[in-house]
Amino acid sequence: MEYLENEYLKIAVAEHGAELSSIYDKRNNRELLWQADPKFWNRHAPVLFPFVGNVKNDEYIYRGKTYHMSSHGFARDMDFEFLEKTGDAVSFVLRADNETKEKYPFDFELVITHKLIGNTIKVIWDVKNLSATDPMYYSIGGHPAFNCPINPGESRNDYMVKMNRSDLKYSLIIQKTREVDYKNPQNLQLEDGYIQITDELFQKDALIFDDYQIESVSLCTPDKKPYITLNCKGFPSFGLWSKPMSDARYVCLEPWIGRCSNEGFEGELPEKYLIQHLEENATTLHSYTITVH
Repeated sequence: MEYLENEYLKIAVAEHGAELSSIYDKRNNRELLWQADPKFWNRHAPVLFPFVGNVKNDEYIYRGKTYHMSSHGFARDMDFEFLEKTGDAVSFVLRADNETKEKYPFDFELVITHKLIGNTIKVIWDVKNLSATDPMYYSIGGHPAFNCPINPGESRNDYMVKMNRSDLKYSLIIQKTREVDYKNPQNLQLEDGYIQITDELFQKDALIFDDYQIESVSLCTPDKKPYITLNCKGFPSFGLWSKPMSDARYVCLEPWIGRCSNEGFEGELPEKYLIQHLEENATTLHSYTITVH
């Protein structure tokens, strides 16, 4: 585990999955990141790579060959190598090897950096295609879970989510196949940008917002004051999720670049919805921020 600290925050990042594992708010003397109670969900903030979500039957096709890929890819379940640490940032790296190439035939390098900037954490994903001859196709996403509620005597259902728009469309996951029911979007009506958290909100799994609708999302206490804001402008999709039970005391705010396949998709990997294309010997950066209020 590596730690970073300033006057506002102390954070921990694990070698396993390069996963953010603690966000301690020093000003208010409280932990804000979900602490992975296995009774409900045994992760903190996994990085989803090289796929976000599922592929049908846990299989996909590339150049005529079928590969197996588990939910959300393999990066979250692998040990990264420590790369470097400065006064305000820590980086880990994962590189392709024989094990990853059995599931994902690309020569990649993924550097994950967490950087402290005042009361904000900047999460940076540096994706590299190391092949000199072939393009690379991937998706990547965040899945941070935040404590909700944060005060004694309160319930998760006392809290609200605030989004950057007053009306949104979302899709649901078809439970049997884990595909996205993209042909039947639902309307989400917000009151001045707020929606009350209820168990029913998550009854059918995650709410998936496509088409760059979400730029910022806040979790708010019962008096509508934000305590966490996630900014992900430029991310095409976003997931809002928790377990549909009141004593699951967390909410996940999930910025995604790519997601589960659309219902009925039978094509090869380069045709998958929102799959990212990276040219030979190319590098690209993605980032989002978490601000503590």
